[in-house]
Amino acid sequence: METWTAIKSRKNVRQYSTEPIPSSDLNQVLEAARRAPSARNAQWWDLVVVTDRSQLEALSKVWAGAGHVAGSQATIAVIAPPGGDDLERSMIQYDLGQMTMQLMITAADLGIGTAHAAVEDQDLARSLLGFPENRVCAWLIAMGYPADGPLSPVEELNRRDFEDVVHRDTF
Repeated sequence: METWTAIKSRKNVRQYSTEPIPSSDLNQVLEAARRAPSARNAQWWDLVVVTDRSQLEALSKVWAGAGHVAGSQATIAVIAPPGGDDLERSMIQYDLGQMTMQLMITAADLGIGTAHAAVEDQDLARSLLGFPENRVCAWLIAMGYPADGPLSPVEELNRRDFEDVVHRDTF
């Protein structure tokens, strides 16, 4: 798939087939995340890849909206420092956004669907994933092949019109 097609095809996928993700594809997605840009090249993130079915089911309990994690073929837990001052917290969140989008576009390019989930219960996440006390699980990125068939460009966007979003020279 070409980059533009991957961007047009990427959508939140929360129902997955039982087809496993090949290790080579999973590693390519993780390498894309590793290569993402970050402020001052801080590379704030660590990634914990979960593929064990019982662990995925347990991990789906970290937030009420994370049920789709249980049915995923892999979920990537994004571990990061909570940040100190407002500027550092902002940089971390911006960088995590860049990294997760790069990861998700690469997954879409490989035909793999993704959906993010927040993490409310940090204690449960920490007990399942083993990350240190000075870190938090910022996000979960669930992955798998879409249950309803292959990814394809989304034709009917639920987005504001281009002219309403894009301003040239002034607002």
